[in-house]
Amino acid sequence: MEIFSLSGPSGTGKSSIALEFAHTHQIEAIIDDGLLIVNGEKVAGISAKFEKSPFKAVKRAIFMDEEHLKEVQEAIDLHQPQKLLLIGTSDKMTVQIAMRLERGSIAHFYYISDLRSSGEMKLAQFIRKTEGKHIMPIPLKQVEQNFFKRFIQKGVEIFTPKREKIGETTIVQPDFHDETITIQKRAFTDIVKITCELNSYIEKSSKIHYQQLPLPSVDITVALKGPIDYSIPDAMLALQKDIVKQFDTHFDLELAEIRITVNQIQMIGS
Repeated sequence: MEIFSLSGPSGTGKSSIALEFAHTHQIEAIIDDGLLIVNGEKVAGISAKFEKSPFKAVKRAIFMDEEHLKEVQEAIDLHQPQKLLLIGTSDKMTVQIAMRLERGSIAHFYYISDLRSSGEMKLAQFIRKTEGKHIMPIPLKQVEQNFFKRFIQKGVEIFTPKREKIGETTIVQPDFHDETITIQKRAFTDIVKITCELNSYIEKSSKIHYQQLPLPSVDITVALKGPIDYSIPDAMLALQKDIVKQFDTHFDLELAEIRITVNQIQMIGS
């Protein structure tokens, strides 16, 4: 059996990309958070996301429960996949899972940072921190809803470039994820407005719009201070850089786009 590892920090989108990654590398089976998934369908195991605490979730994910381990091992024997993908937060974790499953050593190591942009990873972590949402790479119908007290909904369907369905995901909010940060949507536009007010070339800003999905972006309309004895493109580039810095500092978010429209030049004394 050829074993693959996909690792990266928690909340960076490993489960979101698992089905697509497996399809690209012709991997039939995935181990993710204690589940064995074959061709996009759960066939064995219990998800770590069903646990009541982070400590128990980690133990579940690395198969420390013998009954759970035996169930998954027997399912692997039954389905006989030629390739198996192990998902974890680090090489150490996926190596430990491989040892517990006793299916050989890992032949290929991949990292989420090579597959997703820094902006995509920061957004995924931001959503995890503010909404407590976790992704399971199995259909909603296969998620045992009674395990969750708060939140569960259908995620997205995953397709190949030829529009062939690979599988689908489910969004859940595990019981152990109690701590979330609440950020009002106005906070994003307020940061933009304040940054504009502190800019020496901007007379005023208006029509500030923040969009979080599919990647964070900002639209701004501004009035410039006249007379124009400076380079407008250079001034707007400096403003964009200031806004990017503020979003990184305050929200740990990377803006994909900042679109600035200049609709007026305000002359001094007019």
